[in-house]
Amino acid sequence: MKKKNKGILKFLKSLGPGFVTGTADNDPSGIATCSQIGAKFGYGLLWTSLYTLPMMIAVQETCARIGTCKGKGLTHTISHFYSRKIAAIMVLLLLIANIINIGADIGSMAAATQLLIPLNFTVLVCLFVFVMIAAQIYIGYKKYAALLKWICLSMFAYPLTVIIINAPFSEILPATLIPHMQFDYNFLFLVTGMFGTTISPYLFFWQASQETEEDRAHHRIKKSGDVCIKRSDIKNMQTDNLIGMVMSQITSWAIIVVAGTVLHAHHITDVKTAADAAKMLEPLVKNYHHAGLMAKIIFSSGIIGLGLVAVPVLSGSCAYAVCELFQWRAGINLKFKPGKKFYSIIILVTVLGAVLNYIGIDPIKALLYAAVVNGILAIPMIFLITLIGRNEKILGEYKSSRVSQFFMWVTFICMLLSALGMMFAH
Repeated sequence: MKKKNKGILKFLKSLGPGFVTGTADNDPSGIATCSQIGAKFGYGLLWTSLYTLPMMIAVQETCARIGTCKGKGLTHTISHFYSRKIAAIMVLLLLIANIINIGADIGSMAAATQLLIPLNFTVLVCLFVFVMIAAQIYIGYKKYAALLKWICLSMFAYPLTVIIINAPFSEILPATLIPHMQFDYNFLFLVTGMFGTTISPYLFFWQASQETEEDRAHHRIKKSGDVCIKRSDIKNMQTDNLIGMVMSQITSWAIIVVAGTVLHAHHITDVKTAADAAKMLEPLVKNYHHAGLMAKIIFSSGIIGLGLVAVPVLSGSCAYAVCELFQWRAGINLKFKPGKKFYSIIILVTVLGAVLNYIGIDPIKALLYAAVVNGILAIPMIFLITLIGRNEKILGEYKSSRVSQFFMWVTFICMLLSALGMMFAH
């Protein structure tokens, strides 16, 4: 038994940026998007969780490869090898989308906590803001990365909820394997939003930057700035990335299944927040005594846990992107004084996001439009990332494989067609 426990601990320690990035993909705003998709279309979009998986793996692996091989994040690489103006535009759009996401996430976390503990909404918002900012500033990289990995285990809440609600797998399996398409605006809007939630620019920036942190932590970056890596480092990165993305899509799939089984089946087609989805489960799940309460508690706990991972990723990706654009020092390995610009950006975007909960913006509309903006913004970014990934002058012998390049181009084409179809169907 002890050997088994040691093996599990060793496995968890081997996981890194890919696992955390995959978990952060299912932030409270992503949970709300998947819940809305399940509530509105039932199992109609369940197949997207399966078919976007190889795309997500390819995109995130390429971003991780760039960070690992160059010891620099995406903003620096795009600025250096392509155009600083393009990088600046992408950073600006990233900031706007991330601040909206942060606001929706913090609001959902506070609302989900209220379902479990009767505390004031504003008190909870301030508490979450303080805890997440303090963790990023005062915990060193190794402890911070380890803490995030443990919180990531909260993603298992959603597969567990699927078991509790006794979902009909005879209907779910065909819906997962066989794509269902509707050529109308609402359908394509949500497909584009699903792409934006799954293959999102903030994940590109975060994972690339976190791989550079791994390079620093393992002393792979020389004083000259050159990066010294081995084939084994690339293989470890690929394994970490694969596990993170698979877990991410299992979680998305589970959320859609729960919403489709419970909400859509009871003709509830509009979900405003992730907390709303959790609240609706209790009176509707009637398989056995207290099943509804259990489903609500588990679903709510998942929202809080994944939010604690996602908000630092959202704010951190903004800080890395801005600092790389202006060539400021960046990294959660820095103390506050030498990293004050980096941490100031984290504080600013987190507080701005929290304030959005008080200025009358409809959270679900802001959230869905942010997801769609992310889906559109990702298109030119994927094009550039694909070019960088296949460029031997930039990545040398560690450039992307042909299989990875193929799925990168498939991702680019599918997301482009989805966005164009949505625009023409409007």
